[in-house]
Amino acid sequence: MTTSDTDRERAAGYRAAYDAQLRDRGFAPGAPGTERVGPVLRRTLPRQGGLILYRDLGGLDGEALDAFIAAQREYFADRGLPVEWKYHGHDLPADLPDRLTAAGFTPGERETVVIGEAADVAGPPGGPPLPEGVRLRDVTDRADFDRIGELAEAVWADDRSWLAPALEEMAAGRDGDACVVTVAESLAGEVVSAAWARFHQGTEFASLWGGSTLPNWRGKGVYRALVAHRAALALARGFRYVQVDALETSRPILNRLGLVSAATTVPYVWQPAADDRGDGAVNPA
Repeated sequence: MTTSDTDRERAAGYRAAYDAQLRDRGFAPGAPGTERVGPVLRRTLPRQGGLILYRDLGGLDGEALDAFIAAQREYFADRGLPVEWKYHGHDLPADLPDRLTAAGFTPGERETVVIGEAADVAGPPGGPPLPEGVRLRDVTDRADFDRIGELAEAVWADDRSWLAPALEEMAAGRDGDACVVTVAESLAGEVVSAAWARFHQGTEFASLWGGSTLPNWRGKGVYRALVAHRAALALARGFRYVQVDALETSRPILNRLGLVSAATTVPYVWQPAADDRGDGAVNPA
């Protein structure tokens, strides 16, 4: 078997585990605002928006699928909230993107689902070296979450006012899954990067999020150290896999760290008209 065949086999195995264990879960069973609607899991976050997840659509197709998509859109339209339909490249039917677009959903930036063995990604004890004058620290205080929100706004130049309260909720385990938030900070106390890991109970997966890094600190190994740190946390908690929805800016780094590209995903987002939005409604977390 060639190296490419082995890589494809690994990717297929990881994708099967991801589909079976994580795709239609996303949040712990019974998490507030989460409900099963037909083949999908629908999550509503007040003042933020909605998220639609699923393992598969149970054979829905044609007019029945169009009606189902429209019903989800109208559910959130009635609440003046945006909603993201999390589409994967191997979803059926093959014309699902066209049907979402016809229903008013707009595709966002494509991401790659990368998956790796936590033990391999964590590497040797202590992880990769950090730049001089930078340390990693797991945080639980709202003040630190506010600083992370400010970092994200500086990096992405958009409104991230939802981020600090969302991190506070996740770190407290209020959605049923444990979550650890980590900052990389300079000795002067500047947050130069931040990321978090969610540990999905009842699965073999921990998912890694965040990783926004100030421009002058990129390319110095900060993001790599954050990935290894969170993989070590997952391994210590008994999780086999780590998974990331990776933008193209981070995918090559993650591939070099041993995470395999297993699938692609595109957020299809429907936004209510400005006059229909509730106060403070923003894109889903």
